[in-house]
Amino acid sequence: MVTSPTAPRLAPPPELGGRRWVALVVICMAALLLSVDLTVLQLAIPSLIKDLQPTSTEVLWIADIYGLALSGLLVTMGNLGDRIGRKKLLLAGSFAFAAASVLCAYADSPAWLIGGRALLGVAGATVYPTTLSIIRNIFTDPKERTTAVGVWAAMISGGMAIGPVIAGPLLNNFWWGSVFLINVPIMVLLFSVAVVVVPESRSPLPGRIDPVSVVLSIVSIVGIVYAIQESVHDGFGDKRVLIAAAIGVAGLVAFGLKQVRMEHPLIDVKLFKSMAFSGAVASNTFALFAFIGTTLLLSQYFQLVHGWSPLKSGLAMLPPAGVAIIVAPMIAMLVPKIGRAKLCAFGLAVGAGAMAFYGTLKVDTSYGIVIIPVVLQAIGAVSTFTVTSDTIVNSAPKERSGAAAALATTAAELGGALGMAVLGTILNNRYTHTLKLPDNTPAQVAEAAKDSLGGALQATATLPEKTASAIIDAADAAFMRGLHSAVLLNVVILGLVAVTALITLRNAPAEYPEDFEEEFPGLGDYLAHHPEEAAALGGGDSPTVPAPAGRPGEVPSSPDRSTGS
Repeated sequence: MVTSPTAPRLAPPPELGGRRWVALVVICMAALLLSVDLTVLQLAIPSLIKDLQPTSTEVLWIADIYGLALSGLLVTMGNLGDRIGRKKLLLAGSFAFAAASVLCAYADSPAWLIGGRALLGVAGATVYPTTLSIIRNIFTDPKERTTAVGVWAAMISGGMAIGPVIAGPLLNNFWWGSVFLINVPIMVLLFSVAVVVVPESRSPLPGRIDPVSVVLSIVSIVGIVYAIQESVHDGFGDKRVLIAAAIGVAGLVAFGLKQVRMEHPLIDVKLFKSMAFSGAVASNTFALFAFIGTTLLLSQYFQLVHGWSPLKSGLAMLPPAGVAIIVAPMIAMLVPKIGRAKLCAFGLAVGAGAMAFYGTLKVDTSYGIVIIPVVLQAIGAVSTFTVTSDTIVNSAPKERSGAAAALATTAAELGGALGMAVLGTILNNRYTHTLKLPDNTPAQVAEAAKDSLGGALQATATLPEKTASAIIDAADAAFMRGLHSAVLLNVVILGLVAVTALITLRNAPAEYPEDFEEEFPGLGDYLAHHPEEAAALGGGDSPTVPAPAGRPGEVPSSPDRSTGS
């Protein structure tokens, strides 16, 4: 008689040895480059304005289109990686990112540059969630995986601080396009190494991507992010902001309702029934609201109040970036001992303490004092993001890690954009309403000063020193009142989220085991009859589906096809 193959349990991918750490370096470099591109343009804008002569509206689109395209496509690209292969999507995205960088570097018109930046965002959306989902798949040991996620989170955090530092020397020696062209050799190197060291992985039961869900996800995220970005310039009451927000929210509701009814949704909304998953997403979003928004305010504090150049401001943020990279592995090692809830709450509480410290800053506070809360913020941020990112990608089935990573990165984009908008608005409103200029201030100067601290500095450039000094002192004082109000809100938010994390993450396991059969009941039986799918899932060239009696990673012997007597 002929016996059917025994239904095996799905084994983890074959051990990669030291290759997995080389792969982590490649993945983190890609994530770092995407993060750098969020801020590297800041220093180049004055030069490209002089060269391309864009309108004020075009300048805003040049700055914002990258984030819009990136955030709008994260969910779709994360799912695409699960279906066609994460390595394949990473390589395609890296190549596209390099090509789009060349287009941006040699743009000879604002429209060309806007289009190039949009393509950069599309390419970035393929790389960003893919890096995290690959980490989820190549690190089968829970402790190692948490460490790897922590390093990834630290690189993302540090990249935004490194952007101005990279741009400064380039702009001093080359034209503005060099800030884009620097991406090309790095991405080419990453592509070459990734081909060799990064294994392929994808879902064995992918289902099809629903085009309606894709459209709804893009409309909802782009609508919300656009509304947030425009509110910074035009206020929350602007007609365009309200329309974009309404479209985004309506699209999000429609998207959620559709996902509930689908067999293969882009986002499994049932995941939100898990308190740990929901708590991690919420903590991630609100932490980035506070941390990214405050980083923007600090940049203004350094440049406008202290009079530092963007390069010097970027250098001032390098020490905390280094601290984050050092602290991340330590936090990962503490997860099994202390637990996710306490570590996440610790990070949020440290962040709240940093915000309270910012509330004591003055116009003449020295860098030696300012660096204390900046470092505390870095420790709080990396502690929080290590736990939340690891929890999010581990709460979903491994085969859906791309979709889970996309959700984590989308929440990060939304939180950061909302933080910059809300905190920036609070600072500006507080500045405008508390500014008390000297009685002898010229009318034109007063009008410019009431708009912003930057306006006050420009308008007083030609005034007598004594008059200018009095106006700038008043503007500095108003700016500090606005800064203090913004960080006070962060203290409250981070404090509340810390308590929420303690509650929602208290039952989250310190280590998520690799139990594949629980994730997809019946998957082992399917793969027993489809060895080519098993090979693709395991990332190797041979099946990795052992018989029940075997050890993880063993290849089963051929099924018994002999006939009995």
